[in-house]
Amino acid sequence: MNQEQPWGVNAMQESAKIFSGTATRYLSEKIAASSGERLGEVTVSRFSDGEFQPSFEETVRGELVFVIQSTFPPSDNLFELLLMVDAAKRASAKRIVAVMPYFGFARQDRKDKPRVSIGAKLVANMLTAAGVDRIMTMDLHADQIQGFFEVPVDHLFASSIFLPYIKDLGLRDLIMAAPDTGGTKRANAYAKHLSCDMAICYKQRKVANQIESMTVIGDVQGKDVVLVDDMIDTGGTLTKAADMMIEQGASSVRAVCTHAVLSGAAYERIEKSALTELIVTDTIPLDTEKAKATTKIKQLSVAGLFGDVIKRVQSHESISSHFIIA
Repeated sequence: MNQEQPWGVNAMQESAKIFSGTATRYLSEKIAASSGERLGEVTVSRFSDGEFQPSFEETVRGELVFVIQSTFPPSDNLFELLLMVDAAKRASAKRIVAVMPYFGFARQDRKDKPRVSIGAKLVANMLTAAGVDRIMTMDLHADQIQGFFEVPVDHLFASSIFLPYIKDLGLRDLIMAAPDTGGTKRANAYAKHLSCDMAICYKQRKVANQIESMTVIGDVQGKDVVLVDDMIDTGGTLTKAADMMIEQGASSVRAVCTHAVLSGAAYERIEKSALTELIVTDTIPLDTEKAKATTKIKQLSVAGLFGDVIKRVQSHESISSHFIIA
């Protein structure tokens, strides 16, 4: 009689392959290396009218397939991910996991006025229709987006990267701060973990990306402030918040933001602001040329985190240790 195979990682581990979209190859190579896998071969054929077609250059039949692509603009990045998922499904992949370090259109998570779309739900529907079996992403703009999917969503937090960095700074009188009321929960979670106080910036807007007024709730006098947010786009909110903190008597102001969208004049604003440092991750690549306009941006990699979670999913292990703080 054959002996039963021992229960463990090796007994449960699925055969897997990791592939990258065009926009996120810089990060995918690091994720693959961290997970101990080779990055699979993909080619993208482009036609003269701008149409494109990705193709897997190796078999994926019966494989657990991870497709890595952040869906920052242009929307071609999202559509390339959809095409790759569709190609994997039609090539008889066993399961398909869309790894989206940055989930684009996440700010469109509800109808905040009449006759507008809910873009995040539409993206979820398209990914499901394309054939994904699982989503892996980081620091969604709104937690409820997880509920837009009928498949498992692994929602990772960059706090596991930012917290050790903040601790290593050795700030004497630390206080966490939210740049707006929407970020209160996130800032409070950091404050609890670091056993420090919290402040909140209250802002009012008339139109998107334009702040009408802002006030600070909380005492930042003589404090080393660390602002925390899920993303930084134009930089208007963060830089104005940093300037206000200094006006209120703060000793220093830093910011940690997971997704460095950094559109428009964001790089110039950061350099001219009262920010001592802006710490971001590599879920979105920095603009090499524009980054020369500032020396204040520090980029940390999420490759190790995603690599570890990919290994755990492949081996059917728990990933709950990565959900310590929201």
